[in-house]
Amino acid sequence: MTNSNVQPIFILPEDTQRTTGKDAQRNNIAAAKAVAQAVKTTLGPKGMDKMLVDSMNDVTITNDGVTILNEMSIEHPAAKMIVEVAKTQEDAVGDGTTTAVVLAGELLKKAEDLLDQEIHPAVLAKGYRLAEVEAQKLLQEMGEPVTVNDDTILKNIAITAMTGKGAEANKEKLAELIVRAVKGVARSEENGIKIDIENIKVEKRVGESADKSSLVEGILLDKERVHPSMPSKVKEAKIILLDCALEIKNTEIDAKIQITDPAQLQAFLDSEEKTLKDMVSKIKESGANVVVCQKGIDDLVQHFLAKENIFAVRRVKKSDMEALAKATGGKVVSNLKDFNSGDLGEAGLVREEKIGDEEMVFIEKCKNPKAMTLLVRGGTEHVVEEIKRAVSDGIGDLAATLREGKAVGGAGAPEMKLAVGLRDFANTLKGREQLAVQAFAEAMEVIPRTLAENAGLDPIDALTKLKAGTAKWCGINVFTGEEINSWENGIIEPLKIKTQAISSAAEVAEMILRIDDVILSSQGGGAPQMPPGGMGGMPGMM
Repeated sequence: MTNSNVQPIFILPEDTQRTTGKDAQRNNIAAAKAVAQAVKTTLGPKGMDKMLVDSMNDVTITNDGVTILNEMSIEHPAAKMIVEVAKTQEDAVGDGTTTAVVLAGELLKKAEDLLDQEIHPAVLAKGYRLAEVEAQKLLQEMGEPVTVNDDTILKNIAITAMTGKGAEANKEKLAELIVRAVKGVARSEENGIKIDIENIKVEKRVGESADKSSLVEGILLDKERVHPSMPSKVKEAKIILLDCALEIKNTEIDAKIQITDPAQLQAFLDSEEKTLKDMVSKIKESGANVVVCQKGIDDLVQHFLAKENIFAVRRVKKSDMEALAKATGGKVVSNLKDFNSGDLGEAGLVREEKIGDEEMVFIEKCKNPKAMTLLVRGGTEHVVEEIKRAVSDGIGDLAATLREGKAVGGAGAPEMKLAVGLRDFANTLKGREQLAVQAFAEAMEVIPRTLAENAGLDPIDALTKLKAGTAKWCGINVFTGEEINSWENGIIEPLKIKTQAISSAAEVAEMILRIDDVILSSQGGGAPQMPPGGMGGMPGMM
């Protein structure tokens, strides 16, 4: 017999917020859709930009998905999972973040419709897994092979990456520089092409138009020579890379030197001077005519180096030192005593030049540079920052293409082919998973539909034309509204963008669908708080 007077048992603190069942699912899906909606208008060549103002009133103007989401300070736990999709895409490829987020939002939107029809979330998650595996197979089949010698295709990939961004006006020139830089650091190995994009340093300077951007086959240092009497230009440079200071070391313990005679003081000073002079002599004897030091250089050493016509820079970042070692073939030396001439790096030219209002050191014309620097220019700080992001996207796209060895046409063509292929796959299934696979197929169409919407075109007309198209790479021309053969027209993207975006979007959608209970601890517990009214910066989000 039930006792109605039994007190309820509380296992959580009183101020804990808990949402369960369908309410929890709908709340999470709504948050994810809101994130997707925030970046959706930035997709494609006709995408719009966002102006982001932080707490310090610093302004960022961009249409780069991961930059937007990072600056928005999103708090909702489910929304943060969508932001992770963008970060994963950025780390894996360097581009396609908006595509991944928009796909994740659309997958959850389609799932919400099926949840209303009493389809169980576990069935939806299983159907999405099946669809994602089939989508990856279809993408691998449709990918076109690309090699490091396909300069035209590589240039078109870089141009596609920069179209619709701040670099678009000078995309031809920038694309050529990107192709040269990526090919310069690419290395053929047994298991394919290896490219470390960390070896391509992108520097920005304000004051000139983007068409004045240049590629340094070596390293560009944001430094100046340490003494005005040093030569400003050194040809056939022999470079010593030091990560030890060219100074008198302080003792490890506190010590006092007692001097009772002026002659002793002079002897002490002479001894210090001799020690510093011996450092310079050691450098001179090795044949080095350029010194790059990670730490400090004593004023007296600077004087002696200048007398020997040796060019020197100091306080160089560790990352730049490592890049210099790759570019010049030299070794970073930790102790001058153990140094020999075989450790020297080589460069055809080392020069100091004023860029904008700052001096910079160019170490270029290296024989076999394994590290390069791309100097991008722009009229204002905001412009050059956006150009730098666009160039970084182009570098990431080329690296991803050459690693995988495959590319696909753009303009929404692969997504339309996936939608058709997944619908055919759904027809081979039985049970409710078929509905989830069909929803996945419909979600793929969000990319061409969004491209059309952002270009001011009728999305229904655009999708109808794409479905009627017969070409393998039938995409949408956002400038005319007509269908276009994207591959023949140079609209090409890395296969990796598509495979990674679909994989990440499907995984996060499955994870969110499986959550049926959200427990938010009190403020003192340190757990994230669900802001009243939803997510910061998302009006109308409840």
